[in-house]
Amino acid sequence: MLKGIPHDSPLYEVDEDRGIEYRNCDAIVGFFTIKGDVSDLLPEGLKAYSKPAQGGIWISHYSFSTVGEYHEYLTVIQVEDEQGDMGYYIPYIYVTNDSALAAGRELAGAPKKLANIGLVKELDVVMGYLERPTGKRLVTFVMKPNTRALGGMIDFVLPKPTYLYSVRHLPPIKGKGGVTQLVKWYADIDFHVDPKGERAIFMGPGNITYDSPSVIDPVHKVEIDTLMTALYFQFDMKLGFVDILREY
Repeated sequence: MLKGIPHDSPLYEVDEDRGIEYRNCDAIVGFFTIKGDVSDLLPEGLKAYSKPAQGGIWISHYSFSTVGEYHEYLTVIQVEDEQGDMGYYIPYIYVTNDSALAAGRELAGAPKKLANIGLVKELDVVMGYLERPTGKRLVTFVMKPNTRALGGMIDFVLPKPTYLYSVRHLPPIKGKGGVTQLVKWYADIDFHVDPKGERAIFMGPGNITYDSPSVIDPVHKVEIDTLMTALYFQFDMKLGFVDILREY
């Protein structure tokens, strides 16, 4: 069992074999080509998977998980590691739950911060947003889920499992004890299915805006060129750990 601190009442406890488990969640995801060079955002050991580089934004609500209920926002860049695997490097990630924040930072190195995140379904649209602090709107993502998504495209952008990468950093104290590591982990996503057994993944028109850029939370650095697809789906998921690929 992986545990946080304090030792007598840890903030999180994670079964290392089963990972962190999620049930009855929903998300909107946008995949896009990235304008400009992202090499300065990537750590050694990873390179952009394609030219131009591609990335995405994920905004989700986890109605139940083994680290609690919360909302999450991710910016990702599609990358290739030195083993030849495709996955997503996470330069920016935000959550609404302290247990999820601590587990993500301490176990995987995910650079999580607390923020105000929402996923709203109203009329015929779904909207996700990121604010930090509340009222400072950094991102708005709106899409209309009006048709089924094609299976081949989904299996490429969100394979099973989907590899994730982040840099875990423990600062040294007076030159002792510091470590910086490239961590490879994964999301194993099970999309919900309809009564006919088809995956209920919907796509449709959408747009993402960086409403109010911030030097404190510079998610706008992953600049959107062309939004290729916008998706809405419900799912269950497991997060687990693969390996430490590098120590810097």
